[in-house]
Amino acid sequence: MKVFVLGGDGFCGWPTALHLSDLGHDVTIVDNLSRRKIDVDLEVESLTPIAPIGERLKVWKELTGNEINFVHLDLAEEYDRLEVLFREQRPDAVVHFGEQRAAPYSMRDSSTKRYTVDNNVRATHNVLVAIATTGLDIAMVHLGTMGVYGYGWSGTAPIPEGYLTVKVPTPDGEIDREILHPANPGSVYHMTKTLDQLLFAFYSSNDQVRITDLHQGIVWGTQTSQTALDERLINRFDYDGDYGTVLNRFLMQAAIGHPLTVHGTGGQTRAFIHIRDTVRCVQIALENPPTRGDKPQVFNQVTEVYRVRELAELISKLTGAEIANLPNPRREAVENELNVSREKFLALGLDPTKLSEGLLEEARDIALRYKDRADTTKIIARSVWRQGMETSPDLMKS
Repeated sequence: MKVFVLGGDGFCGWPTALHLSDLGHDVTIVDNLSRRKIDVDLEVESLTPIAPIGERLKVWKELTGNEINFVHLDLAEEYDRLEVLFREQRPDAVVHFGEQRAAPYSMRDSSTKRYTVDNNVRATHNVLVAIATTGLDIAMVHLGTMGVYGYGWSGTAPIPEGYLTVKVPTPDGEIDREILHPANPGSVYHMTKTLDQLLFAFYSSNDQVRITDLHQGIVWGTQTSQTALDERLINRFDYDGDYGTVLNRFLMQAAIGHPLTVHGTGGQTRAFIHIRDTVRCVQIALENPPTRGDKPQVFNQVTEVYRVRELAELISKLTGAEIANLPNPRREAVENELNVSREKFLALGLDPTKLSEGLLEEARDIALRYKDRADTTKIIARSVWRQGMETSPDLMKS
């Protein structure tokens, strides 16, 4: 299968590109390398050293004999080049990671809010237009987020996979209708992912584009079997307040003797998935695309659910690190429940990677190995969800 991995230089895109190449697919990475530019802007780097994209691809070919092509292209800005690329290369599938992925970064200031919307929405729409305009039967797999559902879903009923059956009253009685699950985004980043859903619904209906939307949980871990082959292939390990995912941040903080920073009470319940399962889920989605004319299929890409304080306590027990409760910069409930339906991937053969002491130690060892690269001034989250939250009495009490 010829596969374009859009955003294939990033945290999820890079290991996915290697995984698909290792399976024998013809892989091309399309990326504008914007994540590297954001590192420069924020003056912080991945804890792990990230080689230039050219070196990464050269090492991969030397080690495996597999060649991954690279096209430097901005999906949001260079539509004409994208359409030409599709017409000339005629990919069978595209995996779309080409969006700014961090909620805190999207809430940092007016420029990052605007950049997130401009980049994410235009990139997604340009990909859909290019598929529709060329008339190619390209299956699209998109990395979405569990955050489109929000965290206000209460009760024991699990969050369904993308769609909700509702009863609509009519003069002749109630009728059942299936709708997209109501969106409740908690940041500008999450809002762009909810807009993606509406674009998908339109283009699948109007142009019969085949789309799979993966509503992914928070990714933890760093390495896959492919990225672990050579240090020059190593994946990102973000720990800063804008891009560091919570479990990786805790492991890095423990490695350098910094308290584990829990925002608020730590009662926030989140869905998690290991990076190894992220790449497996993309593979499964590519192997099981919808047929033309089907509505977008939605998979909840989640393996486990934890409260943030439970994770902090687990890492504290493993490492002896102290826990520090800080004010929560987000607008969210102090505590929430999260029950997630995730049967589709299980039915298609996913064997979930569960959070285990062994895998935690593996990630901790990476944090320990590269701890001297950490900039401790970048650990604390600086983004706030609305003006005045820094001094809000309610925030300071949380």
